[in-house]
Formats: sequence, C-alpha cells, structure tokens
Amino acid sequence: MFFFLLFPVFRVKSLLCHLGEPIPVPNQWYQPGDVVIGGMVSMANYQFNEVSFQQHPSLEYFGHPDVLTKFYQHILSLVFAVKEINENPEILYNVTLGFYIHDSYYNALMTYWTTLDLLFRSERFVPSYKCDTRRNLISIIGGLSFGTSSCIADLVKFYKIPQLTYGSFTPQEVHSIEIPFYYSMVPNESSQYIGIIRLLQHFGWRWVGLLAIDNSQGDHFLQSMESLFSQHGICSASTERIPFLSYWDKFFEMLEKWKNIYKHIIDEKTNIFIVCGESLTIAWLTDIMFWLDRGHEQNSLGKVWIMTAQMDYLLTGMNKKWDRQFFDGAICFKGHSKEIPGFKGFLKFIKHPWIQGDNFFPLFWEQVFDCSLPSPSLTKLVNPFCTGQERLEDIPGALFEVEMSGHSYSIYNAASVLAQALHTLFLLRSNQRHFLRHKLSEYEDSQPWQLHQFLKGMKFNNSLGETLTFYDQKKMEGGFDIINIVVFPNSTFQRHKIGKVDPDALKGKELIINEDMIVLPISLCNEHCLPGYQKRKNEGKKFCCYDCVECPEGKISKEFDTVACFQCPDDQYANHKKDGCIMKTISFLSYEEPLGLSLATVATLFVLTTIWVLGIFIKHKDSPIVKANNRDLTYTLLISLLLCFFCSLLYIGQPGRITCLLRQSAFGLTFSLSISCVLAKTILVSLAFKATKPGSQIRTWVGKRLAVSIVLLCSLLQASICIVWLSTSPPFPELDMHSTTEEMVLQCNEGSVFMFYCVLSYMALLSLASFIVAFQARKLPDSFNEAKFITFSMLAFCSVWNSFVPTYLSTRGKTMVAVEIFSILSSSAGLLGCIFSPKCYIIVFRPDLNNRDQLIRRHI
Repeated sequence: MFFFLLFPVFRVKSLLCHLGEPIPVPNQWYQPGDVVIGGMVSMANYQFNEVSFQQHPSLEYFGHPDVLTKFYQHILSLVFAVKEINENPEILYNVTLGFYIHDSYYNALMTYWTTLDLLFRSERFVPSYKCDTRRNLISIIGGLSFGTSSCIADLVKFYKIPQLTYGSFTPQEVHSIEIPFYYSMVPNESSQYIGIIRLLQHFGWRWVGLLAIDNSQGDHFLQSMESLFSQHGICSASTERIPFLSYWDKFFEMLEKWKNIYKHIIDEKTNIFIVCGESLTIAWLTDIMFWLDRGHEQNSLGKVWIMTAQMDYLLTGMNKKWDRQFFDGAICFKGHSKEIPGFKGFLKFIKHPWIQGDNFFPLFWEQVFDCSLPSPSLTKLVNPFCTGQERLEDIPGALFEVEMSGHSYSIYNAASVLAQALHTLFLLRSNQRHFLRHKLSEYEDSQPWQLHQFLKGMKFNNSLGETLTFYDQKKMEGGFDIINIVVFPNSTFQRHKIGKVDPDALKGKELIINEDMIVLPISLCNEHCLPGYQKRKNEGKKFCCYDCVECPEGKISKEFDTVACFQCPDDQYANHKKDGCIMKTISFLSYEEPLGLSLATVATLFVLTTIWVLGIFIKHKDSPIVKANNRDLTYTLLISLLLCFFCSLLYIGQPGRITCLLRQSAFGLTFSLSISCVLAKTILVSLAFKATKPGSQIRTWVGKRLAVSIVLLCSLLQASICIVWLSTSPPFPELDMHSTTEEMVLQCNEGSVFMFYCVLSYMALLSLASFIVAFQARKLPDSFNEAKFITFSMLAFCSVWNSFVPTYLSTRGKTMVAVEIFSILSSSAGLLGCIFSPKCYIIVFRPDLNNRDQLIRRHI
C-alpha cells in the first residue's frame, strides 16, 4: 500500500462524452478546481408521492419544496473553507481546490441519483465511466442524517472514496455500514447518552417522555436510554415514535399518529421530553403543535425539550411564521463549535445578485425574505421582487444564523482535514517525484483511496488552534456542548451555552453545567416526597410513581424522596416535622422543678414533725404514757422514722455514684430499723400482758434485752442483704435514652434487680410479722391498746408498698423516682401518724389522761 502512495498511478484519459436527455437535478453548486471535494447537504425537502410505476421515475415533477433555510449555512461553510484553503499559501500551493455540492432532498432515490452525479458527471449517468476529466473528485463530505450517509456509502465504498459525515450517529449504525472509508466529524454519540442521564440526575428529573424517530436510529436510541434509565432510577412516562413522512400522500395516515403524540405531550405530569430525530423532526413537532392546537391554548406548555445533537432548532420556509413559544427553554446537545474568524464577514457578501452557479441561493433567498428573484422560468409573480437591500443579519435565528452552527463547524473541519491529508500526500509525492526527476504535477493521477493512510493517523490543529484527530472508530475526538434556547415572542431566539459533556472526565463528572443561567420545571410522576416523609411503592405502576407517607414515630428523613426513614441517634429525638433531630435534654428529679420541690417540702415538714414528736416524748419522758410504751424503743423508732424522711431527700437531685450507692441501702436499713422497732414494741406489749397472769414464765423474757435483740437481729439481717448487694452488683448512675422521647433520664440503675426485691421482700416479711402480732394483741386493755394503732400503721404500710411494686414497674424516669419517694414518705407518715398521734394528743391536749389510774383501767 505504501508503495502506491509514493508512485503515481497512470491511466488512460477518457474522451469527453456529449450525451442528450439531461436528468433534472434542481439544486447544485459547482466550482471547478484541480481537486474537487464533493458535498452532500440536506436543505430542500421535496414531498414526493409514492412511485406508481405509471411513468419513468426520472420524469416525476419537482413541486415547491419545503426549504430548511437554516442549512444553507452548511453550504456556505464548505464554500468558505475551500476559499480559505485556496487563499492559504502554506497548504496545497499551486493546487486549486474545487467543490461540487448536491442536495439529498431527504429522499433515498434522490440521494442515490445525486451521488451518482457526483461520481460520474455527464449529461446522462454512465456508471463506472468518468466522462468528464474536469471533475477530479477526491472525497465527499456528507450527509447530515444516517439515512443519507448510508445511501452515499452504498455507492462510494466500491470506489474507496473517503466519506466524512457531519451528522451524529450511533456506533452500531456506523459498524453496520462495514466500510473502511467512513469518517465521522462528530464525537461518539454514546457519550451524549451519558450526558443526558447526568443532566436528568442533576435537575432531579425522574419522569421523562421519550420521542424518537421511527427508524433504526430511533430504535437504538430507545434501547440505550431505557437501559440507562433502569440503571439510574429514571422512568419513561411515555415512548412515542415520530413518523417519517417520506411521501406526501401518506400525510393523513400519519396525522393519527401525530394526534397520539400530542396527547402525551400535553400530559401535565410529564414536563421533560427527550427528542431523538433528524433535522426535520423539530419542524414536524412544530407542525403537530400548530395543527392540533389551533386555538393556541398550549403555547406555553412549560415543557423542557432535550434535543440530541443530530437535531437543530429550525423552521422551514413554510412554517416560519408559526408560533413556537413552546420550545422556549429547550436544551440542545450540540457538536462542539467555535466562531471561525472571517466567517461573519464572508456572510455579508451573500446578497442579491449572487454567484450564478449557486442553484441553492434562489431557493433560500426567496423563502426567507418572501420575495421573488428575476428568472426566465418565472410565469406568475406571487411575491414582490427582491430589492437587493435584504440582509442575512435580519433573518430570525430559526431560519438562518450568522453564528457558525455545530454542523457547519464540522463541515469546516472536514474540509480542513481533507486539505491537510491532500497536502501531506502531495508533499510526499512531490519529494519522491523530485528524486525521480518526474515531470508530472503532484496532484495529477491522485487516487481518493490514497488519502486513507493519512486520514487514519490525522492529528493537526485547525485555524483556531483546536486539535483534530480521529480515534479507533474513526470518529472525531471530543464532547458535546449543551445549549439552552430562549425563544422571544417575535420569533427570534438566542442560544446560551450552559455546559458541556466531557467523555474524558471521571465517571459521574462527565457533565459540566452552569444551572444559574436557566430556570427549569420539575418533571416527576408525582411530587417529591418532602423531608419527613418516605416513599411507598405504588403497586401496578412504574417505580418512579410512588406514594409519600409520613415517617413512623421516632424516625426522620432529611432529604427529598427518601426510600426509608431512619432513627435519630440515641441522644437525639425527631422534631415534630420529622425532618431533623433535636438534642435530648438530661432529666432527673431536681429541687428546681415543682414536683421535686413539693416532695422535698413534704419531707422537710415530716422531718420537723418527727423532731417535734421526739421533743415532746423527751420532754415528757417520765410521764406514765411514755414510760408504759418503752421509751428506748420509742426514741429508736422516732429516730429511724426521721432517717426515713431524710432518706427520701437522697432521691432528689442529680444522681451520682455515692447517692446511687446510698439510696436503696439507706432506704432498706432505715425502714428495716423502723419496722424492727414496731415489731419489738408489738411483741413486748403482747408479752407484757401475758406476763401479768399468775404463774407465767414469760415475765423473765420481758425486758430491755429482748427489745434490743429483736431490733438488732432484724436490722442485721437487712444489713447483710445490703452488704451482699453492694459487694456483687452495686447500683450505679446511668443515662436512660429510650424511656422518654425528648429526654435522657439520668437515673440510678439498681445493679441487681433481684437484690433490690430481696430488700423489699424482707421489709414485707417484717411488716407482715408486725401486723400479725399486732392483730392478735388488738383486744388488750385501752391503756395498752398501742397494738391496735400498730395494726393500723402496718395495714397502711403494707397497702402503700403493695401498690408501690406495680406502680414502680409501670413508670420510668422522674415519675418512677417520685413514686418511690411518695411511698417512703407515705409509709413513714403512716407509722408516725398511726402510732404517735394518739399519744401526742393525750400528752398535749389531754394531760388528765396521762396518769397511773388510767394505766390500770381495763375495758369492760
């Protein structure tokens, strides 16, 4: 292969052929040159009727076309590129570059026809014979759509002519052509699909409509997007195929399909539509909205149209006056472009009259300015003649833009790439011919296939300094620009570049966007689940459709569309909106709060009362009633009750290690001491009565030693239980974070619940013994009727502590502590009141009863 690149290929020159019966090709532009670049654009859309085979297809009548005037810039970009190359002395010196531009007419038959005309130009097609040596076709740039490009490739692949496309195609479609001479001037479209996904994720769009052209390109688009949707949690609200109007007589058949598309477009839930199509797709969507919304009620639909790079925002000459506000805010993916220096100045020369060889100009000029150009074929004047004062700058952007579009930039780069490849080829051959002292010019006898070796390894900077190179799939490297379109009421619009897609960026960072420049709607199957709510699957619908339910009690969600609410940390609790956590406060029964203060006040009153009673008994220690009831036991009982009241104060205030150790132990010991005293008093009273009987041996047992023995024995047993408890599992302070919602309760953990109930059980045993003995002694004489009062006190004591256990188990936090304090105070007060109030009454208010005579009286 390399050998043939160095040496010329000699061939016999063919004779000029002059054949009759010319075949009409309406739109073309030829500029001769030593080497000619072919161009295939798509500007005029002739709506042919389906071939009936009643007359020769070549004689079909060309009606008035629907012109995509915006694509006239594609032609001018190629012309400008050729002009710039010819004026550049540093490239292709002594070689004039020409061009031959044809239209595809959006029709496969016409595309084949015009491609053959590019390859074998004559007055009649003679395939495989080159009847015009003036046309040295070296390459073809085109076409815009995959259908057009594949038709061109079907023919040029046999002649190994390089084909550089400026449209955007999927990799699978490129591979299906199976030719090694196919180059794309736009990046790999798969990166565009990833960019669309990142765009949807960036704005939180989860409910999206898909519109795709009804061909293989649309098939691949839908397959790719549905797969990506499922991977990234996005749902397709609807999937519609946009019919391709190939023949005018199929219009009414497709009108029904358009009505179905329109029904999905106006769906209030779907605000985002991704449109994959070709250059005419936007024009067709404009037609749909115009014909099906005749009342113009849906002009401002609030929809966002995301358009793939294959498309362009345009209008045709026929629908240029139609309202298109519904495309305001559209987002377009576009091949990267920059403004070429001198291009706008070149456009200023485009005016009437223009170059005679440009057959595209009359069609373009008449449709954008609604005027008529003088022509011999003009029989009826529909519009006034053009004045020559018309300017391209005055045309709305949807009809023609003076800024270079992405497709035009690709065409410009394609011409630059070909010129660079030709220059390298000619330079290499020139050096070889100089070595062989050959007389032929460098470009003569050059073959198109010889460019492939240079195109595959092409890497150079264009006039703007941007690097142009093809990668393995023969697609141009690079990404896509993201454009936001703003449509004004006067049908003008502006493009704002809001970001780009960089396929070389890290995964997840491919999208770079400036969202401050745009205001976009929400597109969801239903509204976002607000913080404080979680999603619940809606059976029978797509996963993007769900119900929003409030978080369960104690759980929160901080973000939109939370799948499952979560629990706050242990030291925090959910706020009332369930969208955040609040720090819990540390809670304990303190003296500052009303409950703690009230209990402390009551305990203090009982302490003072006990001290007052003790003072009375000490003051009247020699009185008969005090002496008769065992003064020492009485003092001990009063002191133990005083300690019981003091003990209750240990439960108020912030629990600490010392207070937790003392609380239950002090409570158990003081109460055991009190009940032991009561038990001893009861036993002594009972024995004292029995000892008065003649011959009774009990008299020897009645005395101070018995009382001391009972008190010490009963108290020591409780003390032993407490020592075991404190030695094995002592109480300790802890934070209870779960009993109450908004507080952390600082409390004392008993350490061993079993030992705590052992203490209570022993107290219950003592109180039960006291109650039984007192109950048996209830019928003693009135003066010795202390047993009756002890019976009442034990009954009150047992009632309090029987109710304490279930209440204690059913409460938490400060309430539990308050219950225990109340039980201590009430049971202690019961003992104090039932035993000592009658005696105090006699001592204070009835001193006349406090004498020896009353002691020997018996109840009759």
